[in-house]
Amino acid sequence: MDRIAIYAKKYKKLLPNLPERARRLVVGSDAKMLGRGGIAIVHKASGLARKTIWKGMKEVAEKASLPADRNRKDGGGRKKITEKDKTLETDLLALVEDSSRGDPESPLKWTNKSLRTLSKELVKKDHAVSHTQTGHILKANDYRLQGNKKNKEGTDHPDRDAQFKHINKHAKERLDTGDPVISVDTKKKELVGNYKNNGQRWLPKGKPVEVGTHDFPDPNLGKAVPYGMFDIGKNEGYVNVGINHDTGEFAVASIRRWWENLGKERYPQSKRLLITADAGGSNGYRLRLWKKELQTFADESGLEITVCHFPPGTSKWNKIEHKLFSFISINWKGRPLMSYETIVNLIANTKTASGLKVYATLDERTYQLKRKITDKEMKALQIEPDAFHGEWNYAIKPRK
Repeated sequence: MDRIAIYAKKYKKLLPNLPERARRLVVGSDAKMLGRGGIAIVHKASGLARKTIWKGMKEVAEKASLPADRNRKDGGGRKKITEKDKTLETDLLALVEDSSRGDPESPLKWTNKSLRTLSKELVKKDHAVSHTQTGHILKANDYRLQGNKKNKEGTDHPDRDAQFKHINKHAKERLDTGDPVISVDTKKKELVGNYKNNGQRWLPKGKPVEVGTHDFPDPNLGKAVPYGMFDIGKNEGYVNVGINHDTGEFAVASIRRWWENLGKERYPQSKRLLITADAGGSNGYRLRLWKKELQTFADESGLEITVCHFPPGTSKWNKIEHKLFSFISINWKGRPLMSYETIVNLIANTKTASGLKVYATLDERTYQLKRKITDKEMKALQIEPDAFHGEWNYAIKPRK
């Protein structure tokens, strides 16, 4: 067996178990002992850079060049790429901004560009950066891969990304003019009563809250139907908790309650309202009752209501999901929702470090299922479809 193979066997067992400095000292000592050609032999056997081996030889010769508890000199190690390339971070964030959505500066923050695509575009701008380094910079700026499985839903529609940009454009424009932009949806229906609620909370040891064995709905209490509105500009949530059916009439009644209790006071000068909603459910773009009730609300309030629906299969990108509903679920985790009063109080007491405020009301009205809206009633609506996907984007103007 030649010397390279012998040392390779040694290093394979030894080096992975040593800290950085100890590895340098081992290979440096071996290279020095081997004499002429030693660096080349150790380099091939260990896979370490010649520069590292040479540095180890130097440290062996100098003996106490570093304190025993340190691996590098102060200021040593590879410099951050953003320190060497001053404009890299700015150019990268500018690239992802076009496809972002979520915070006040970018109302619907997300990124649909892969790291490899982003790094290639940065190379075109004369930045020497890999896709791995691109990912590190994005993480340092609080970007994350979110909901990968959900992101793949709805990719069959060729205009999915174009619709996201369309929503983003309208949301920015309305926020800039001080008009309300709300994200709406129905949260998961919740059993009311002594039922298990997922999650854990701090309780005295050995004293868990005891709940019923079965999850059959209580015939007297039924299920709660929380319909939420998230005000993007104000970072406020409003939830109307229904006790009946989740219909288009209930959805619009919830929006009307938000406007009467909060919106009208927050936006006294506004004559426009932008609503972002899912493609299906009680606020679906195909639902006639939803549009009929929105027209009634527009007539009553005098508001011109613009609706932008997220493409089918992309509901988790709706801002209300991760800016309101997720925090409500965290607030009541592990706590049985014993009554409607409990549900309303838990929702209303939801808070976040970013200053989220949530308001809640109980809606005890009954909403009829399967209400039919005739063609004649639809023709009487003042609906103006947008030039881009009018089925997803439309404005409803108040009738005089």
